[in-house]
Amino acid sequence: MRQLALLSLLLVLCLSKIKVLAACDECSSVNITAKNTEIYIEKPDNFTISNVTFANGMLAKHELLNNSVSELEAGVQYIVYLQNITEICCKNITTVPNAVTDIRFSSITTTSVNVVWNSTDRNAADYSYRIEVVGNGTNRTENSNVTSAVIMNLEPGTLYTFTIFPQVAGIKGDPRNASTYTMPNAVTDIRFSSITTTSVNVVWNSTDRNAADYSYRIEVVGNGTNRTENSNVTSAVIMNLEPGTLYTFTIFPQVAGIKGDPRNASTYTMPNAVTDIRFSSITTTSVNVVWNSTDRNAADYSYRIEVVGNGTNRTENSNVTSAVIMNLEPGTLYTFTIFPQVAEIEGDPRNTSTYTMPSAVTGIHFSSITTTSVDLKWNNSDRNAADYSYRIEVVGNGTNRTEILDVTSAVIMNLEPGTLFTFTIFPQVARIEGDPRNTSTYTVPNAVTDIRFSSITTTSVNVVWNSTDRTAADYSYRIEVVGNGTNRTENSNVTSAVIMNLEPGTLYTFTIFPQVAGIEGDSRNASTYTMPNAVTDIRFSSITTTSVNVMWNSTDRNAADYSYRIEVVGNGTNRTENSNVTSAVIMNLEPGTLYTFTIFPQVAGIEGDQKNRSTYTKPSAVSNITVKNITTTEIILNWSIEDAAASGYAYRIYIQNVNTTGENFTQSSSSQTASIPNLKPGTAYTFSIFAQVVSSKTEGDSNSLSVCTVAAPVDKLDCTPVPKQPELNLFWNLPDGIYNGFRIQISNGTSNRTEHYSPENQAAIIKDLSYFVNYTVRVVTLSCGEMGFAPEKVCLTSITDPPVPSERPTVEATSHNSLKVQFNPFDSINGPLTAYAVIISTSKEMKCSNESLTVTYQDFIKKKTDSYVAYVKDVQPSSKVDHYAIEIGDGSTNHDYVNGKLDPLGSYRACVAGFTRIVFMNDSISSRESYVSFSDYSESAVLPQNPDVITGAVVGCILGAVLIAAIVIFIFWKKRRYFGKNNEVPFSPIVPKKSKLIKVENFESYFKKQKADSNCGFAEEYEDLRPVGVNQPRFAAELPENKAKNRYNNVLPYDISRVKLSVQNHPTNDYINANYMPGYNSKKEFIAAQGPLPNTVQDFWRMIWEKNIHTIVMLTKCIEQGRTKCEEYWPNKQSKNYGDITVAMTSEIILPEWTIRDFSMEKSDSSVSHPVRQFHFTSWPDHGVPETTDLLISFRHLVQDYMKQNPPTPTLVHCSAGVGRTGTFIAIDRLIHQMEMENTVDVYGFVYDLRMHRPLMVQTEEQYVFLNQCVMDIIKSKKEKKVDLIYQNTNAMAIYENIRPSPHIGKANGYHM
Repeated sequence: MRQLALLSLLLVLCLSKIKVLAACDECSSVNITAKNTEIYIEKPDNFTISNVTFANGMLAKHELLNNSVSELEAGVQYIVYLQNITEICCKNITTVPNAVTDIRFSSITTTSVNVVWNSTDRNAADYSYRIEVVGNGTNRTENSNVTSAVIMNLEPGTLYTFTIFPQVAGIKGDPRNASTYTMPNAVTDIRFSSITTTSVNVVWNSTDRNAADYSYRIEVVGNGTNRTENSNVTSAVIMNLEPGTLYTFTIFPQVAGIKGDPRNASTYTMPNAVTDIRFSSITTTSVNVVWNSTDRNAADYSYRIEVVGNGTNRTENSNVTSAVIMNLEPGTLYTFTIFPQVAEIEGDPRNTSTYTMPSAVTGIHFSSITTTSVDLKWNNSDRNAADYSYRIEVVGNGTNRTEILDVTSAVIMNLEPGTLFTFTIFPQVARIEGDPRNTSTYTVPNAVTDIRFSSITTTSVNVVWNSTDRTAADYSYRIEVVGNGTNRTENSNVTSAVIMNLEPGTLYTFTIFPQVAGIEGDSRNASTYTMPNAVTDIRFSSITTTSVNVMWNSTDRNAADYSYRIEVVGNGTNRTENSNVTSAVIMNLEPGTLYTFTIFPQVAGIEGDQKNRSTYTKPSAVSNITVKNITTTEIILNWSIEDAAASGYAYRIYIQNVNTTGENFTQSSSSQTASIPNLKPGTAYTFSIFAQVVSSKTEGDSNSLSVCTVAAPVDKLDCTPVPKQPELNLFWNLPDGIYNGFRIQISNGTSNRTEHYSPENQAAIIKDLSYFVNYTVRVVTLSCGEMGFAPEKVCLTSITDPPVPSERPTVEATSHNSLKVQFNPFDSINGPLTAYAVIISTSKEMKCSNESLTVTYQDFIKKKTDSYVAYVKDVQPSSKVDHYAIEIGDGSTNHDYVNGKLDPLGSYRACVAGFTRIVFMNDSISSRESYVSFSDYSESAVLPQNPDVITGAVVGCILGAVLIAAIVIFIFWKKRRYFGKNNEVPFSPIVPKKSKLIKVENFESYFKKQKADSNCGFAEEYEDLRPVGVNQPRFAAELPENKAKNRYNNVLPYDISRVKLSVQNHPTNDYINANYMPGYNSKKEFIAAQGPLPNTVQDFWRMIWEKNIHTIVMLTKCIEQGRTKCEEYWPNKQSKNYGDITVAMTSEIILPEWTIRDFSMEKSDSSVSHPVRQFHFTSWPDHGVPETTDLLISFRHLVQDYMKQNPPTPTLVHCSAGVGRTGTFIAIDRLIHQMEMENTVDVYGFVYDLRMHRPLMVQTEEQYVFLNQCVMDIIKSKKEKKVDLIYQNTNAMAIYENIRPSPHIGKANGYHM
């Protein structure tokens, strides 16, 4: 049945070709391969191919062979049916598609190619295609479902191969390929590297990677033509172009026939150079330049013309073939270079040169015209005129000729005199001739001849002359008349002239100039005098005893040329003298005689009318003038004279005060003697005596005598002793009249001395006398080298402190409560002793002091003091005692001093105070007012025990021992308790009242203790210092003459240490409010002074000069809080005189805290210049302290460094009063030295020492605490190993010097040297 069914099916298929829808099983063991139109089957042996159908079941046309099926269609899916006896199986297979055909490129760009192809297979519509793209070293694949593909992202100008594989149902057909280049990119940056008249070098860029393979087609379009050029490189020289023509160059890149997009650029070719340059018109400032251009396009050209000449270069432009070049320099060579241009393309230049026309000459003038020549000159202002030549046409006198020259002048020779000539001048340069200019002139006529004078009077001259010129009839004549300093002109048309209005006796010169048409010929002249006038105003300028100087005037203007004849008649004689001037000294005359002098003026042999006058000669001078008598106010004179006529003479005496200008007078006498009263004393007078004759009209020469009147004595001579000095102050009133000085004679009967004083002195200090001695003093007035009358005065010198005795007193006990003091009288050389005071002391001091005089026995028994005045003994000056013995302890009272009983077993010493003057104030001796000196203390004497006390001594000793033991235990317990609480302060005994010496390492503990409770400890110390030194005398400061020299009445210098100036006009001139102050190195290391007052500035500079001071420390401002604290005593910009001292400021450096000034001092009587430096600290308030300690410490170091550079003279320190800030500064300096050298500090002791030399030093408690704070800060800075505060802030010194401090070593007299 099955076989039957299969056969039936095959039959149907063969007959009706219907689709077989029934599926078959896959032949698993059959291998089938396909080609385009054939299928190859590897079947098992028992299988046969039964049929082949399309995939849709349609029976395919084929040729069935044993193992293959042929004549199939390419690219079609077939089903091959196989069968054997038992089964049927099938196999699906697709034939290979045919390769594509007619591959072509429908569109090519720079980055893409549209590839198109054909496929002839029936089923090609079902194909897909794989396109392999190979080129430029890359390989990629694209796919397409149609027969075309646009391949993108390609490189421009690159050869690509496109291989196409047809595909269907996974079966790939044979490939076919075709190649093409992509389009090259258009070129860029087309430019022209060289342009000529007929060629252009075109250059461009191509950025394509394969540009090296490109060729280029260049289309050249211009001037109505179109052509093509080719190039294998990115440039091309395009030849055979038209000059000056616009060309467009279009460039097509090409590769293998593929042409890129075009790009173009345009340019003109270079125009041809112009030709036939010429000048159609040339003026002085312009040139019309013309040229040709043969180019076809020349009508489109413009032209640039470079104009070069006369050092300038400029450019003109023209759109035509000509240009008028303006604003040129005349007569200048210019080169005109012409550049043809078209659209900014400039052709080759061509040039030519020409000169501009020279300017016409100017200023034609004649510098010299003679009878036969003319010196012709002209100007030409052209810059290049030096290169010109000139052609001169000369026309005149019927002739015409030409001269040529290279300069602006010409001498035209061989002319006719008096003839009109015209001169025409043409400037020339390089054959270019300028416009002409001309001028005309006559030649000069010949000079006249044979000048003569036909008539001469006092006021007129008739002048006559000849002229030989042919044309003289046409001449006029100018006559210059010169004489007596005048010059005038007359004119004449004929050869003669009468010259009127002349001066008598005057020499006139008549100069005649022939003239024609304003041209004047050479002159000729002749001279003559007019008649002179008589002289006038005869006078006598000098008359002596034997001569007369006769003078006269002549009103004639030319009188200086006259001579004179003088007839002299007198004393019976007649003679003649001659003179060439208007005076004559007539000699050999008789004294006192009347003479007549007659004068005749003469000139050139012509004598004028005479005039005369008479006079007397002088009397002789007097002789033998003598002084008959002389007093302070009157002088009597005698004289003689030997003239025969002397009996008729009178005399005039002229008295002249030699010393005083203007005090002169005259006195008359009729005889040969005269008394001159009312003269001044001591005055030099000159007496001049004149003899007179004829009522004093004629006076003889004088003879003189000089005499001094006697000097007047001084008035009210007085003298006073100087307290405590072996000196006398003399005072007197100045005498009347004139005096040269005073001679003071001092005598005490055993010695004499003389001193001289200048005339302005009214006082004198006589020094180096003996104390308490009478001196006879005479003050002699000196004048004219002579001594006048002298008043006399007896004066007693002052007393002073007696000399310190060389022997000490002796003491011996006289009972258990008394002792005896024995001593020798003090020496009375300084004045008689008036009293002695015995001072008892239990101390070990060796010296007595003034303080002991104010202490009483009551103070002693109250334990307030260890010394007291026990007894005062009055002494009569006339008493003669060799020895004194005073009982001490007898209970008596003397001058309110109690001589109280002494203590048994007490150890006592005594000293004796001797007084030349003793003053009691408030029931005690005033040490300030008294004159006193002290002996040294005696050896001590121990009094015996009171016998009544010995009995109870044993019991007392036992009880005392017990008590002492208890006290010792108590003290020991207290000390342990105290040191347990404060072990920083070591125990020390009570410090003496003059010193509180503390080691540096212990000072911090001491400082904290004293500063506690608001500086309580320092306050107590300062209170202890208040009375120090206040009882010392201030006699000099309290003198009435010196009170105005003190700024404050409570700050007066102690006498013992005050600075003394040299005495000048008055004894008190030695005073200034200043004291020597001890420093660390010497007792006079500093001077502490008040700030100068207006009336003490001169003394202040005098002190600096006399004490050789180099350093000034100023610690105040001149004005503080609106009050004047110190006078500004120094000069500023200009030097200033302070008495005989001149001070100039040489430098000034102003800093925030201080100012440094340098001064130069000179004294009028010295050639030495003295330098001084002032350190002005400006940051310290009055009665206060600086803000910080380091500021003042740095300032002190600055000062100390400068002090070390100078000799060891005192340093002057001042503030306002000279005590507060001044004391603080000096104390800081000493303390720093003490810390450096001794490692100890004694603030209290230093202030004590300063106050013993000047009151109120370190004026306030605040300043005292500040001193201690300075010490504390210095110690802290060392302990903390900082830079030593002593040397901090030394940068401030760098502006002046960089000097390091050096240590001081050694001591002398308690002061380090």
